[in-house]
Amino acid sequence: MTTDQPQPLALDIEHVSHSFGSRKALVDASLAIGPSRFCVLLGLNGAGKTTLFALITRLYSNTSGTVRVLGHDVRREPGAALKRLGVVFQQRTLDLDLTANQNLKYHGALHGMSRAEITSRSQEELARVNLTDRATEKIRKLSGGQMRRVEIARALLHNPQLLLLDEPTVGLDVEARRDILERVRRLCADEGVAVLWATHLLDEVPDSAQVVVLHEGRVLANGTVDEVVTQAGASDLHEAFAGITGGKPVTGKDEAAS
Repeated sequence: MTTDQPQPLALDIEHVSHSFGSRKALVDASLAIGPSRFCVLLGLNGAGKTTLFALITRLYSNTSGTVRVLGHDVRREPGAALKRLGVVFQQRTLDLDLTANQNLKYHGALHGMSRAEITSRSQEELARVNLTDRATEKIRKLSGGQMRRVEIARALLHNPQLLLLDEPTVGLDVEARRDILERVRRLCADEGVAVLWATHLLDEVPDSAQVVVLHEGRVLANGTVDEVVTQAGASDLHEAFAGITGGKPVTGKDEAAS
């Protein structure tokens, strides 16, 4: 008789701290994301979101606490952990002088994928983001929103089970921001991909999302939108976030006007 093994958490961070000299960027941070979950890491600029992403992706090495991706410790099993991870960084990392196809081909080669698999998967992922007709154009000819969609296609090329996106809508107009968010949310429902979406914009938080509020390197709240609002004794997430962080909430409209 066999029993089903419980599925590991997509991301499990326990008691992680990180400093740059005397400045503490993260302080005893812990959070967990289950399979197929859409989780928003919500924090103002400078809260520690990018530092946390750098630790998850091994750009920095964590010296305290543990970071596990699908059960694999990123410090002890970096290859196994990173193989299951797709990343869209805040700063665009596409080669502007290569085509969308060529950018994906290079990424696939880094992951040890065969030429045939790269070709097939590139077609699938560019079709998913509605860029099949722009596959052979150089990246510099694409709009900001289209570049982000290529980056998402690239991040999904090797079939990761966890997708990280660090402020993915920065610099995009309202329509492009909405499009990127909807496409990524569908990945959870249609493909079972778990997502950690880092943002400082409250209007990018779906009502159904898990929310982790990060402020000055500390996790101050973690739960569903309703749970965070209730725990803060607030009427909505905007009021809850302002109360938790002691600051003014930021929306996409605020940013566009600044």
